[in-house]
Amino acid sequence: MPLRRGVSAGILALAFGLVSLASAPGFRVDTGPLPERLGNAEFWALVEGFSEPGGYFQSDNLVSNEHTFQYVVPTLEKAARPGRVYLGVAPDQNFTYLLALKPQIAFIVDIQRGNLQTQLMHKALVELSLDRVDFVGRLFARSRSEGLTTFSTVDDIFLSYARTVSQGDIRTATLAEMIEHLTVTRGFRLAPEDITGIEDIYDQFVRFGPSITYSSSSSNLSAGRQGFGRSGRGRSNFPTYADLMRRHDGTGMPRSYLATEEQFRALKVMQERNLIVPVVGDFASEKALRAVGRYVRDHGATIGAFYTSNVEQYLFRNGVWRAFYTNLTGLPVDESSVIIRSVSPRDGYLGVPQGPDGRANVLDPMAALVRDFRAGRITSYFDVTSRVH
Repeated sequence: MPLRRGVSAGILALAFGLVSLASAPGFRVDTGPLPERLGNAEFWALVEGFSEPGGYFQSDNLVSNEHTFQYVVPTLEKAARPGRVYLGVAPDQNFTYLLALKPQIAFIVDIQRGNLQTQLMHKALVELSLDRVDFVGRLFARSRSEGLTTFSTVDDIFLSYARTVSQGDIRTATLAEMIEHLTVTRGFRLAPEDITGIEDIYDQFVRFGPSITYSSSSSNLSAGRQGFGRSGRGRSNFPTYADLMRRHDGTGMPRSYLATEEQFRALKVMQERNLIVPVVGDFASEKALRAVGRYVRDHGATIGAFYTSNVEQYLFRNGVWRAFYTNLTGLPVDESSVIIRSVSPRDGYLGVPQGPDGRANVLDPMAALVRDFRAGRITSYFDVTSRVH
């Protein structure tokens, strides 16, 4: 990730000099029903055993850039079959989807090692925080706003924190607490570069605050891309983190994982049970997705939803789309399993309300997509997006 690469010596000492971490056991996956929780060693064995070396993406992608990602939630919620497996990509928008779907376990597979580090940062902060107000304060290294309670609306929470500033002492204490929680309390064998990455990512949230966007931390923005947003950098039509948390599902109902205390507590339970597993993997490779598929199959389970964002667009651009759809054919799905995709009208889809950027989020039956691929009806990205009606 193109972020700053300095790391506090004290944090590294905490993780590697002051504690003795147990060696990871030999990688083995138990069969039987999906677990109610994963032990720390089992969780980390899945992370390490399923992951590949990290790859490149054009943005750090610390927050979503999809304005309308919640619009599919009502449909997902109605069709949800709890107890299944959720697959996703990218950062924390996955939390909103899995809260609607209520899976037994979730795997977040992303080509960037930085996404795993982002997921671990969120995991630590969610587990350490008492409530939403505490979480937002920790995330941006700000003092807890007076007057906010567990009954406060998500609007009130972000309006209140918008009047505060980050504090260096809170940042330092929170970072140390996160690393200690992950490496000592949880016993995860974080590599030095993962600890550095978590610090770098956390510093971006502290620096930009609730106005952080998809492009805030990117260092590869060309000089010609002006139109600075509220984050201070990048395109102004990208939603901020605060925007995304305050958005609704198209019917006026806020659905983000910070929309209500009930939502946050449900997320906290999944994190505390180690049931949101981050994996480093390329959708077109022969390892990560196949490993997840074997795990699901070995447990006699089914994938309920797979959030792919617009990754397929890049797979077609890079000429590796066939490898991805071949991987898709090996996933255990049924007629109710869906892909959650971010699309643009120029890609051939005009079916649902669009965001300010013209993009929309849609659902695509996964079994039908696999049949179309096997029948040779998928040869372009347009074939993928235009088939959804």
